[in-house]
Amino acid sequence: MPKSKAQKKKVLEDIKEKIAKSKAVVFSSDKGLNVKTVEKMRRELKQGGAEYLVAKKTILQLATKELGEAEALDNLRGSVGVTLSYGDEVTGPKIINKYAKENEALELGSGILENKFVLADMVKRLATLPSREQLLAKLVGTINAPISGLVQVLSGNTRKLVYALSAIKEKKS
Repeated sequence: MPKSKAQKKKVLEDIKEKIAKSKAVVFSSDKGLNVKTVEKMRRELKQGGAEYLVAKKTILQLATKELGEAEALDNLRGSVGVTLSYGDEVTGPKIINKYAKENEALELGSGILENKFVLADMVKRLATLPSREQLLAKLVGTINAPISGLVQVLSGNTRKLVYALSAIKEKKS
């Protein structure tokens, strides 16, 4: 049964709201994906603070009209999958890229980052970035390295003294 104008308007407003709320959006062509794969992908995205939905191209073009370059969606065939990342900019693109490598039917398209359209190659580069937690761990390791080195140097003198005293004790015994 076709949707009424009011229902279509509500869907349009919901999509606009979700796009505005998300930190990163990835558009993909999902023609040919099976339901089992989509459900598995949705569960993984939900755990990562992201969401996957499917919408018609015309509705997405209307929803992204204010951002400009809505014609970037034209190269996707079939219905368009939309991955919305709410927590971290990298999580959604990383997961959708993983599934795109496993399934030829899932084709990554353009995306939206910081309320600007980005090309598909930028989406793929974004997917290869480490997550926020990994970057923070690297930062903590980098900050901690000089302190750890200093502790090792200072404990080295004490260790050498203990070895020298042990050698003297062994020699006297």
